[in-house]
Amino acid sequence: MTQARRKAIVIGAGIGGLTAAVALRRAGLDVEVYERAAELGAAGSGLSVMSNALAALDSAGIDLGLEKRGQVLESYRVKTLRGRLIREFPFPEIIGRLGVPSVLITRSALQAALLEAAEGIPVVLGAQAERFDPDPPGGGVSVHFTDGTRADGDVLIGADGFNSAVRRQLTGPGDEPSQDSGYICWLALVPFEHPNFTPGSVTHFWGSGQRFGLVDMGDGTLYWWGTKNMPTEESHDWQGGKEDVRRAFAGWAEEVQQAIAQTPQESILAVPSRDRAFLEHWGRGPVTLLGDAAHPMLTSLGQGSCMAIEDAVVLARHLAGSSDNTVALRRYEDERRERTRGMVAASRSISTFEQSVNPVRRPVRDAYFRFLPTGRLTAILEGALTFPGNRTAPEDAHAGR
Repeated sequence: MTQARRKAIVIGAGIGGLTAAVALRRAGLDVEVYERAAELGAAGSGLSVMSNALAALDSAGIDLGLEKRGQVLESYRVKTLRGRLIREFPFPEIIGRLGVPSVLITRSALQAALLEAAEGIPVVLGAQAERFDPDPPGGGVSVHFTDGTRADGDVLIGADGFNSAVRRQLTGPGDEPSQDSGYICWLALVPFEHPNFTPGSVTHFWGSGQRFGLVDMGDGTLYWWGTKNMPTEESHDWQGGKEDVRRAFAGWAEEVQQAIAQTPQESILAVPSRDRAFLEHWGRGPVTLLGDAAHPMLTSLGQGSCMAIEDAVVLARHLAGSSDNTVALRRYEDERRERTRGMVAASRSISTFEQSVNPVRRPVRDAYFRFLPTGRLTAILEGALTFPGNRTAPEDAHAGR
């Protein structure tokens, strides 16, 4: 007798949710994706799909062709606010040794690649998850939506981001507090040329309580971001405009000021930066979380999307390798817990360090990175850029959980 194919319900059609859908289908599961937004549109910003995330995709046999959709990282520099070099980071050497590129890419291009890979998987838009029933008649899990509809499956994956409805039910009643970074982020994409803006370059500029980044997305497109320390109530309801951003970075390197000047005001996004206290347990029964729903982190390491991609691949591997869904989900969570805990903590730590305002601490910050031994810096970066691989946990250790 042929065993019925298992069905996964994925809540959220962001990077983590779509990657999970693609990986789970390759693992032999039927998949349905439900997204609360009425249409799929990526915000006008960029990101880095670092070598660890591409290695994870490779391990699952998923080739999104990202090198053709974005720009391979070629250099990574940190400078003072006026453009003096603090340190060139050894990303190209590490990437060369690992044999897996890191790709700088717009969110819209990455989303398009994932949607192509997910062709044929149902993606239901305008579906706001309200609650789930982890043990309906007949077993499995049911998800109830605010419009009165319901979806049934064998496993439920909450990939619904920072304000996850799935996480909210798992963590219990009451609002789970977020942790603000203490600064606002401005983001934009713009056509750009400058002698210091070279192909495949990532350049960070550090000031006092402020940072600015120039990232090449390929084809003459710049992704820039700026940060400025700001009270939470102001950063979460910012009412300023382009002129305020321009004033914030007046006197900075010429290419920074030019990037802001060339950007239409309507192209500048203002977003608060926040994370949450690390969640020890991501699921129960046939339910689990991944990506920002499980472990939201600040952006300083550029690893948020990469961790979601790693999550999706590891999750699919465990479900493919076990006939017991609950055991597979707990094994997945156990494998991912320390890796993501470290990334959340490191992102918060480096963010605080980089945003230094104290007149004593700022020179210490710059000197630390300028004189940190190359071997030590390489070891730190290589740990983040290396996908941990196909580790497994003993199956019987999770029976009955």
